[in-house]
Amino acid sequence: MIQSRTHNCNELRLSDAGKTVTLVGWYENIRKVSKNLGFVVLRDFYGTTQIVPETEEMMEIFHSVNCESTLMVEGVVRERSNKNPKIATGDIEVVPTKVEILGKCIYNELPFEINRSKEADENTRLKYRYLDLRNPEVKSKIVMRSKIVADLRASMMAHDFLEITTPILTASSPEGARDYLVPARNHPGKFYALPQAPQQFKQILMTSGFDRYFQIAPCFRDEDARADRSPGEFYQMDMEMAFASQEDVFAVIEDVLPPIFEKYGTYNIASKAPFTRIAYNDAMERYGSDKPDLRIKLEVTDATDALANCGFEAFAGNVVKAVVINDFKETRKTIDALCDEVFVTTANKAYWFRLDENGELVGGISKFLQDKKAEVVAALNLKAGDFVAVAAGKKLVAQKTAGAIRKIFGSKIDSCIDRERYEFCWIVDFPMYEIGEESGQIEFCHNPFSMPQGGMDALCNEDPLTINAYQYDLVCNGIELSSGAVRNHNPEVMVKAFEIVGLGEEDVKAKFPAMYNAFCYGAPPHAGIAPGVDRMIMLLTGDETIREIIPFPMNKNAQDIMMGAPSYVEPKQLSDVHIAIVEPKED
Repeated sequence: MIQSRTHNCNELRLSDAGKTVTLVGWYENIRKVSKNLGFVVLRDFYGTTQIVPETEEMMEIFHSVNCESTLMVEGVVRERSNKNPKIATGDIEVVPTKVEILGKCIYNELPFEINRSKEADENTRLKYRYLDLRNPEVKSKIVMRSKIVADLRASMMAHDFLEITTPILTASSPEGARDYLVPARNHPGKFYALPQAPQQFKQILMTSGFDRYFQIAPCFRDEDARADRSPGEFYQMDMEMAFASQEDVFAVIEDVLPPIFEKYGTYNIASKAPFTRIAYNDAMERYGSDKPDLRIKLEVTDATDALANCGFEAFAGNVVKAVVINDFKETRKTIDALCDEVFVTTANKAYWFRLDENGELVGGISKFLQDKKAEVVAALNLKAGDFVAVAAGKKLVAQKTAGAIRKIFGSKIDSCIDRERYEFCWIVDFPMYEIGEESGQIEFCHNPFSMPQGGMDALCNEDPLTINAYQYDLVCNGIELSSGAVRNHNPEVMVKAFEIVGLGEEDVKAKFPAMYNAFCYGAPPHAGIAPGVDRMIMLLTGDETIREIIPFPMNKNAQDIMMGAPSYVEPKQLSDVHIAIVEPKED
């Protein structure tokens, strides 16, 4: 060891008995037996060691400092009489001959007990993150993150990808989320933007003659927080391949990710190549979601013909979707709670009925179905004991509500889900265009840089709403890890694709000048993807919130309450970058 210590606090074993050693670490706690005997826990990055002061002088040293002070302890290793099999150093203890205080904790009370920090209020944990990270359970997630990133990097390099960093200060680009803007001191009135993704740079790299690019890329988006999304910044394993197709991208990802999930995951079973592929429209019909959790053994059935005209008002004139659960015996209280959860998630109601052991339709909306019993049973292929949850509305609303039913009911019923595995799938063939919910106009459905299937011919001769893109999503256990695409590298096809959403050639040149011009000098076909590193690690650790696996996360309001960001700045700083604060007018 170095750093003025002979061993770390997880290193000493029974074979070291009799040695004189030097340890350093945090003074975790003391159990006092008498004025000249106590049991001290010393903790460092690696683990803990029991220190046993046996003189009144030594006991006074430990009592003179607060817990969480840093200490150097010199002493002799001996065998413990009361061994602790729960820790690696449980066979030994150290009798100190010298103790030096390296850094005092001046507070008698801590904001929380270190080893129970996860029980504290989240904002308190984030304010004192440096204490929270001393908790071995919290620290272990950050250690795992480092190892996972290192293995991802090694695997990509083994696949002949070249790691290239792209700029952090760049131009604002219309990529779907709000930019973080940085005023340019030497260019009054102009702003840099932090990149939402390295999208344009990596495509330009392909045009520059690089064949395989990747980076563990920081991305910045001014978005609200969610359980699986950190506000402000996140990291993705960004990659791009020249002269490549969708199949080439799939082959790399299917080779890189499963070993990582098997090695580090909470579950040691992960999908093997090739991953299941599901067309977007099929995913919406069968699972009610474009990010289905394939561990759940339930599918959505279209029940419009059988149920729409049953006399139940909510079904009249609507698309009706059903989820059948075999041998479902939960109580009415449980059913109501699950239906309430569906409503909270979707703002749409879930309805239900059963086919009982006597072959009768009972419960929920069953009274509306008695005259159509035979048709309903046949249409849904029901057997005695089956439970049916139902959603209704316009097609997309019915699909998404049924998807929520499938996920919420399926994840709570052990017989419906194989929890302990990582199930990957590709969602492919996304629509190129859609009608915007707010604008009512035709818009890009996903990434405007995607190549339309059918190319220029499709753009010129087909209904835009029927055109699919070479766009794909990678999904694992119901969580979208990444979107990717075969890129539209042809300037003529790109201009035509934008014309359909009302933007002309001059608009394309103005919005994406560097990439458009680069493509005009002969661009290779290229494709890529960018799995989210934070989301991936959250899946691997089994955490419910992404903030657990980020060293210094912001809170739900995009605040770093440890550092006090965002914060006010001095007037001179604003003046230097030509900015004046305009206070909002009072009503």
